[in-house]
Amino acid sequence: MTIQDRIAEAVEYVALQRLQSRYADVVTRRAWDELAGMVRPDCPIVVDVRHRKFELTGPSEYGEFIARQIERFSLFEFVLLNTVMSIDAPAGVAAARVYMQEIRQNVSDGRRTDAYGVYHDRLERDDDGRWWFAKRHYRSLARTAEPRVATDYDVFDVDAIDLEDILGHNWSP
Repeated sequence: MTIQDRIAEAVEYVALQRLQSRYADVVTRRAWDELAGMVRPDCPIVVDVRHRKFELTGPSEYGEFIARQIERFSLFEFVLLNTVMSIDAPAGVAAARVYMQEIRQNVSDGRRTDAYGVYHDRLERDDDGRWWFAKRHYRSLARTAEPRVATDYDVFDVDAIDLEDILGHNWSP
């Protein structure tokens, strides 16, 4: 990779980090209308919380879904923990694996709860240089167990989707 290629990749990495951080900010602030500036209108989104899987399309449906899910929390903060990316800067596509945590407090009982998960994202750059979520797949990794259970967390298996598969045109979340 030439120095110019490395610089181009670094520039795109920063832009992609900004997009991921902006997403975390939007969700924490519950600013659902702002998703329209980062999620493509035809973006397929899969949310797999282990006991149920939801399939959504586009920013409006996605925002409405998240809003309904977090109504039960008086505190909700979306925290990015780690991000790994594969970027094809010349083609304007990228794949990301994003590990996250939700810090929450229940409205019903004031109890603190946490959730951990991973997003697998396909991101695409438009002609103006702006990056967009083009495909998303979320999967729960762990969440606070119900009070009647002896463990702190319900923990699920970690299965990562290969970033090169996400970069491929046939990847379906």
